[in-house]
Amino acid sequence: MRLSMCGPTKAPDIMDLSSFQRLPDMIRKAEFYKIHPELVNCLPSLPNLSDIYRLKDELKPSLPSMDFISSVSGNIRELLAKCVPKRFSHAYQTENSVLHGVTDDVMNMVAPLMYRPITRWPFFVFLGGAMFCLLASSTCHLLACHSARLSYIVLRCDYAGIAALITTSFYPPVYYSFMCNPFFCNLYLGFITILGIATIVFSLLPLFQGPKFRSFRASLYFGMGVSGVVPLVHKLIVFRNQPEALQTTGLEVLMGVLYGLGALIYATRIPERWRPGKFDIAGQSHQLFHILVVAAAYTHYRAGLVYLRWRDLEGC
Repeated sequence: MRLSMCGPTKAPDIMDLSSFQRLPDMIRKAEFYKIHPELVNCLPSLPNLSDIYRLKDELKPSLPSMDFISSVSGNIRELLAKCVPKRFSHAYQTENSVLHGVTDDVMNMVAPLMYRPITRWPFFVFLGGAMFCLLASSTCHLLACHSARLSYIVLRCDYAGIAALITTSFYPPVYYSFMCNPFFCNLYLGFITILGIATIVFSLLPLFQGPKFRSFRASLYFGMGVSGVVPLVHKLIVFRNQPEALQTTGLEVLMGVLYGLGALIYATRIPERWRPGKFDIAGQSHQLFHILVVAAAYTHYRAGLVYLRWRDLEGC
């Protein structure tokens, strides 16, 4: 049987039925009950659920890839194969396929203990903020030309969506980086939440809608994003030797560059300021801004997946 973390067990397409037919007799001759003491001596972590992280630490160097299931299965199987007494395969002529089946069964008991999913709500908060931002933007572009009153409303929803996206983008990196340090976790999340709410409220003021505030609006949202440098640097200091911390930092820096570039293009009206009238239909700054925002949100989504796999494996 193959273990699947995401669903029920699944039988392989090809099975050696003859080996399974002889399995009861082979187990009886192999004194199968003696395997447990052998495993306890070889892997003292197995009988103690509280000590299961020791086994994870032993396997961690061999789990660099994102394919958690295949990596864990292969490495646990190899580790347990060394623990299963060789006399079961030599003295009693146990076939390799059955021996592998024994180690697979033990692996199926161990692997679920290694996989302890953490809470997903910060990741879902980010996804909700991103969807709200894109929905508000789409609604604004669709209905802004309907009337002056409706344009007034949907423009404010658009600005609120941008602030919501920036605010919720902080939740996965801050929560999963400092989930073991509640003080800094609550400090950073509280700060960005208050700042985001203040920005949304400020963006609803009529005075904020004038064309002369275009650059100020971009600077305000850009400043919200730049405030994430503090928890980012803090994370690098605490987890400087953690590969996942470096990987997520790279993705977050790329995300910041995309957001910053989008805000710069939006504020400076590039490229239509150089060739007026040539980009009225396609290629204007507002369109480029939206493309960069979507690319940045996707980059942040990929970083969030790395956080989830990291904390699922290690916890605090």
